[in-house]
Amino acid sequence: MILSMTGYAAGTAESPRGTLALELRSVNSRFLDVQMRVAEELRGFEPMLRERVAERVARGKLDCRLFFVEGSAPAGAQHLNDAALAQLKALAKEARKAFPKAEALRVADVLRWPGVVSGAPGDERELRAIAEKLCRRTLDELIAARGREGAKLAAAVGERIAAMRTRVEAVAPLMPQSVAAYQAKLAERLKEALGSVDDDRVRAEVAVFAAKVDVDEELTRLRAHLGEVERILKEDGARSSPVGKRLDFIAQELNREANTLASKAASPAVADGALELKVLVEQMREQVQNIE
Repeated sequence: MILSMTGYAAGTAESPRGTLALELRSVNSRFLDVQMRVAEELRGFEPMLRERVAERVARGKLDCRLFFVEGSAPAGAQHLNDAALAQLKALAKEARKAFPKAEALRVADVLRWPGVVSGAPGDERELRAIAEKLCRRTLDELIAARGREGAKLAAAVGERIAAMRTRVEAVAPLMPQSVAAYQAKLAERLKEALGSVDDDRVRAEVAVFAAKVDVDEELTRLRAHLGEVERILKEDGARSSPVGKRLDFIAQELNREANTLASKAASPAVADGALELKVLVEQMREQVQNIE
């Protein structure tokens, strides 16, 4: 499906150590940028979280916050880690040698030290399984939210493509009219200047003019690019695939062809059509910037 890079999802799960909460927020980014804000006692789960996110998200800046809901941890669910306490004690002793006037550690400081407070080994394994299940469920919600917005973006892009195709087909028949008008104007000028019309000279000048203003190649490439966008929206609407970069590249090519069309405009009508194309391409790019 076409996915937006913007989305939000949150979930909670009960564990032996309290209510576990996970929040996922994603916004636009050229690449995948995962920012973790994980409670100290859950820091060991960060690699697992990054792995699960990378499996489901291809692009976007994603903020991941994993924490315990305040006041939800049951009494007796945690204990002090003797090894971590011994290590902290040794570090404190070394620190007091370097800073003899420093205050001693308070109990609150000790309890906040990473690894000092932990659950039983069985609780850790169970908590990890619960956290992973919560992560998968919340990611499902995030992808669903991004999919709903992605469908709206795809519809908006499709509308711009249809409008661009209308402009392209409107410009195509204007070129013979422009060449014919130039031929008539040139013949009139020659008649005013020379009193007669040199048919050979008129044909030569018209041929040069027609070559300069010929936009068949530009119109053909525009049609091809529009068809490719329609193909991507149709095919990738049925499967999960990051298409934002491809669509952005095609939008750049559409803009380049529209600029060339404007530079070759042989009449105000063609120039207006090229300008309308450029506006539609820019509107399309604004939507494409949000697609994964």
